[in-house]
Amino acid sequence: MAAYENTRVLAGSQAFGSLSNFAHSITSAFATWNDKRTTRNSLSKLSDRELEDIGLSRSVIEDVVSRHTL
Repeated sequence: MAAYENTRVLAGSQAFGSLSNFAHSITSAFATWNDKRTTRNSLSKLSDRELEDIGLSRSVIEDVVSRHTL
């Protein structure tokens, strides 16, 4: 039985890798933006009393969202 090993790099595979990285970064940026948007909307819907219960106020919602990382 013979074995054949192909170690050649396909033409354009580096370009595909760059395109894949670009697509991943765009997708990641969109997911981060959407998570922050969702967090902002959820916190904004809470009453002042509910925000106080979790140790927040309306004035710090934007600070909380800007610190929010995945």
